[in-house]
Formats: sequence, structure tokens, C-alpha cells
Amino acid sequence: MLVGPLFFSVMSVLAKLASQRLPTMELVLARVVVTLIMSWWVIRRLDIDPWGNNKKLLLLRGFAGFMGLSCYFYAIAHLPLADATVIQFCNPMLAALIAVFALHERLRTIDLIATVCSMAGVVLVAQPTFLFATGTPLDQVAVAVGVVGAIFSAIAYVIIRRLGSTEHHMVVVLYFPLVTGPASLPILAVEGLVLPRGVEWLLLLGIGVAAQLGQIQITKGFKLETAGRASSVTYLQIVLAYTWGVLLFGEYPNEVSILGALLVVLGVFGVTRRAAP
Repeated sequence: MLVGPLFFSVMSVLAKLASQRLPTMELVLARVVVTLIMSWWVIRRLDIDPWGNNKKLLLLRGFAGFMGLSCYFYAIAHLPLADATVIQFCNPMLAALIAVFALHERLRTIDLIATVCSMAGVVLVAQPTFLFATGTPLDQVAVAVGVVGAIFSAIAYVIIRRLGSTEHHMVVVLYFPLVTGPASLPILAVEGLVLPRGVEWLLLLGIGVAAQLGQIQITKGFKLETAGRASSVTYLQIVLAYTWGVLLFGEYPNEVSILGALLVVLGVFGVTRRAAP
């Protein structure tokens, strides 16, 4: 669970660089093509049935992952890297809450308080103009898309947890590109395919490789822990996003945005601090 966020932060940096010219769905398709090739190779070497047991739930996991990734890449392209990451980072908190109903994990009063705390943090990061007369408000459409992406990512994480008892983690990973690849093609046709140039080919390859390595670690982590507790480790990605944003993109967050990020982290920490079973 610690290694996963590191790889995903690298993926986010590469996606931010590539999105300067390439459309969102092209980034999504590049990621899943690499993921499909690497996953199929590993599954064949391990001699595992690639189709799994609970196909309906595996397909649902794939669709939720498609929506989450597409929205996240859109947010990365239109928001500062750290802010897009903070919004996406609500998914551990949302996963813990969804798991209460889907996996019958215990709901505590602190869970509700932490949810309000995290949502307030997102508002401070987004800084909508109707609440903040000054400052640097973000693209509100991109913020809304980012929130939708966080919700679908949370659903995907809970499904991964549910599938952990019946499916090999590589089968769960495989269904993500199996669904996302075909689903991205109609939208890419509308956006228009842009032929990558020079280093952009390496960026697309790097997005796929980093995402695959991160996904494998995250999937294995969710098989070994509760959805809430495993999710809590991923807040390392926020620190990495702020670091990459400053060092690589010159994105210096204001005090309000930093306060919002801290509230999100506190909220997720509160939700995921569950007693050991």
C-alpha cells in the first residue's frame, strides 16, 4: 500500500505532461493497453484462468475503474496537480463509507464527522467564486468531474475488496483494461485522435507501466486489509503531488488550498482509523 501511491504519483506527473497536447481518452487508452499486455503476460505465466469466477462484479469493477480514471485524467489536465490529487484522494474516505453498506463494515460517529471534514476540505481546495471573492478559484467543471471520479474510484476499491476472497489479484487487474479499452474508444473518436510525437510516446508508455505497477500493489493491499484501513495509507500521494507540483510545474498552492488538503487528510485519517478486527 505504500509502494502503490508512489507509482500512481509518477503516473499523474506523466499524465500532466502528456495532457498538454494529447486528449484525455488517448491517455486513458494508452494506460489500459500497457496494462492489458502486462496483465495478460503475467496471467499466462502464472497459468491462471483469466476470466475469473464472479464475472458480473469483475465487469462492474472495470466500469467503475474506467469512470474513475477518465475523470481523474480530465481533472489533472485542467487543474493543478496537487488540487486534482486532493479531490481524487477523497476516494479512501468514500470507500470506507460505501464499505459500511456493501461490506457491512461498522459505521461510527467519527465516520460522519470525518466525511464533513473532508468535504469542507474539498471546498477549500476548489475555492468556488460564490464563496471566495479573492484567491485563485479552480475550473469548477473540472472540480465536479474530479469529484465524480473520486466516487467511482471508491466504488472500484470496495469491489476489489469484495472480490479479494474469490479472485486472484491479477484477474481483478485484467478486467480493468478489458472494460476500459472498448469504453474509451467512442469518446476518443469524438475527441479526435492526436498522433503522439517524440517524447510523448515515452510519456504514454510510462503512464501505463507506472499505473500497472501501482495497481498491482494497491490490489494486493486491499486483499490483505479492510477497505478503510488499506485506503488510509494512500494519503502519501497528496504529499507527493504537492512536491511534484512545486518542483516540476511551478504550482505553488495558497494557504486556503493547503488548509483544505489538511482537512481532507484528517477526514480520511478519522474514517480509516478502525479498531483491529
